[in-house]
Amino acid sequence: MITIREWQTDDAKSLAYTLNNKVIMNNLRDGLPFPYTEKDALYFINLCLNADKNEQFNFAITYNGEVVGSIGATRQPNIHYKTAELGYYIGQPFWGKGITTAAVKQICSYVFENTDIIRIYAEPFARNTASCKVLEKAGFTYEGTLRANAVKNGIIEDMRMYSLIKE
Repeated sequence: MITIREWQTDDAKSLAYTLNNKVIMNNLRDGLPFPYTEKDALYFINLCLNADKNEQFNFAITYNGEVVGSIGATRQPNIHYKTAELGYYIGQPFWGKGITTAAVKQICSYVFENTDIIRIYAEPFARNTASCKVLEKAGFTYEGTLRANAVKNGIIEDMRMYSLIKE
């Protein structure tokens, strides 16, 4: 069974274990420490638990009761206040099982049902074809490639823009 739920402080060990993987880290934005410790995980979890519940929507992804990843949506500022950016990852042993797609669908339903947000978007690295497939399977529309949009590990990266609009 795949669910998303609010983070709990006792999830820190699972979170630290999941993020201590360079393959996962190479597909995330910068700013996360490596190695990622339980102290880092607890700091993140406390941020999530204390975040403005109308601005930040952060959840643990669980598979058969086990925390296997993280998913979140962040409301954007200014004229984009009805838009949220989506981000997610799951542990490498759980790739290819449909877990992330299910979690993406769940968070999008949650955000659309519980807020005034009308657009959710994601910008995976263009090379991350698995993440692009997740978004497509979850009903997102590919809007285009953002050429030379980021630098990750010293390499200039293209990113792909996907969005889901509230119906």
